[in-house]
Amino acid sequence: MNQLTNLQFALPVGSINSYIHSVNQVPILTFEEEQRLAKLLRDHDDIEAARQLVMSHLRFVVKIARGYSGYGLQQSDLIQEGNIGLMKAVKRFDPDVGVRLVSFAVHWVRAEMHEFILRNWRVAKIATTKAQRKLFFNLRSSKKRLGWLNQKEINEVAEDLGVKPSDVVEMEKRMSNYDATLEPRLDDDESCNMPINYLENNEAGPEELLENEQNISNEQETLKNAISLLDDRSRNIISNRWLAEKKVTLHELAAIHNISAERVRQIENTAIKKLKESIKN
Repeated sequence: MNQLTNLQFALPVGSINSYIHSVNQVPILTFEEEQRLAKLLRDHDDIEAARQLVMSHLRFVVKIARGYSGYGLQQSDLIQEGNIGLMKAVKRFDPDVGVRLVSFAVHWVRAEMHEFILRNWRVAKIATTKAQRKLFFNLRSSKKRLGWLNQKEINEVAEDLGVKPSDVVEMEKRMSNYDATLEPRLDDDESCNMPINYLENNEAGPEELLENEQNISNEQETLKNAISLLDDRSRNIISNRWLAEKKVTLHELAAIHNISAERVRQIENTAIKKLKESIKN
């Protein structure tokens, strides 16, 4: 783990925008590449394999960190904590389970960010009395998981701390819903307190965004491989008819390949059928 913690310095440090730009340039691994690297790490303790696994998933940590912008904490700090969670996940990832690393790592990344938020949140904002502060800190250590407590867990925490279940519910709500003014505070960095950072985000959550991006990447890779199996003429027709920014007409392609427009249409239909079969298999 000591070796893994140094991997985050492989990218240039500087402004947060430069860092995000850098991590977005790192290619996303295919399932096969990910499996190969994970097995090298697990079976041979290959630190280079670990580095590639971590580097290819840094962009996902950035996406998760953006989901916590409303807590008034620096995004760079959240990303740094999330990277620690990512490295822990890489170390513990078992490729034989058959899931993608991102699906496994998201829980570790979120766990580190949650712990960081709890450590750095202003207690005065959610606990104004001595009793509330005691409940806040004890509730943090008593929670069995990252999600909302169920009724049984609420009763157990209330009994352990000698408070009413309603107090536990109220504190959990206040811990999970940080009320902050839209006006910047004088004692804070202005960039951390812009109103946009505190408004509710109704877009897809971090996990859904990660899964969607991973699915899109996999689909693009599958389509690319399928197209590579076509002959040159079919590949050219498909690329110009479906993938080019400016679509080429049947008659234009007919002139290029010195065949009839009807023949171009037939080649196109045949190529599409082959692509569907390749993708399906």
